Amino acid sequence: MATNTVNTTDTTTENQHQPHGALPHTPELPKSKGVGKFDLYQTVTNKIIAAIEAGIQRNGKPLWSGAGATGMPYNRKSGKTYSGVNVLMLWMAAQEAGYSTAAWLTFKQARELSGSIKKGSTGVQVVYFSTVEHETTNRDTGEIDSKQIGFLKSYVVFNLEQCEGIEDGIQRRTFTGNEAAELVMQRSGATIIEQGGKAFFRPSTDEVYLPERTRFTADEGFYSVAMHELSHWTGGKTRLAREFSGRFGSEGYAFEELIAELGAAFVCADLGLIPATMADHASYIDSWLRVLKNDKKAIFTAASQASKAHGLLMEAAAIEPVKAAA
Repeated sequence: MATNTVNTTDTTTENQHQPHGALPHTPELPKSKGVGKFDLYQTVTNKIIAAIEAGIQRNGKPLWSGAGATGMPYNRKSGKTYSGVNVLMLWMAAQEAGYSTAAWLTFKQARELSGSIKKGSTGVQVVYFSTVEHETTNRDTGEIDSKQIGFLKSYVVFNLEQCEGIEDGIQRRTFTGNEAAELVMQRSGATIIEQGGKAFFRPSTDEVYLPERTRFTADEGFYSVAMHELSHWTGGKTRLAREFSGRFGSEGYAFEELIAELGAAFVCADLGLIPATMADHASYIDSWLRVLKNDKKAIFTAASQASKAHGLLMEAAAIEPVKAAA
């Protein structure tokens, strides 16, 4: 993940309030091969690919396996959870540094909360999307055509453990992870059938099939599988209508599996559950890596779609995300 050392001239703000100033300097992130200038998409993708490969070599598990033990990363000042690829970026940073809190904030926000960033602390680069209006003159008519062009920008955040004078401020839920997971299942609106020994979503009947609970050695295993299949369910035609075969061809199915795995990880982290690794995820890893290596925006798409699945399930369950105190 990109890092920056704190300095007293930082003017970045949270992504709901667009940051001012130039892209943070990131000397430890070299230009992508074949790219003449700093490519933020490629840089983020390269870091995530490296983390996936390192995790597989270390314990056979992808980078998000167990990464959500502290919950979904959230902004300490606004109380809002981060989404999309930023969740992966902050989980990576927390794992690497050993942070035990999921709270993050900018240098400016630390000052606004009457705190400060510890001297010498290194921040983490996260991203947000913005647009700019581009005007062109039609050569035939002379009329001015305008359109919005999207682009990616970044800013720097610090973990709460790197701050002084600021308390965690997290408001804990009063129910357990299992109770919350049951709410998600019951209120999703999905037809869920617990029978047999296989887990899958059947689009033709719009039904989710799960193995009987007695087949699992731990509750978290069952709920992880349930959230994975419900994440698939959110992509149905009457809901998020996900379809990526045109973009990713033969890898489209594996890409949907990546979305479901990330979606389940996001939901489990938000519910206070440590997701179990899907038994067959290893068969998709090579496909995931091929997709990410061939399309620098693929991980952004997958994480964004996973966040939409996560949001749909949590909203249906009427479960408020964990908030930070003011």
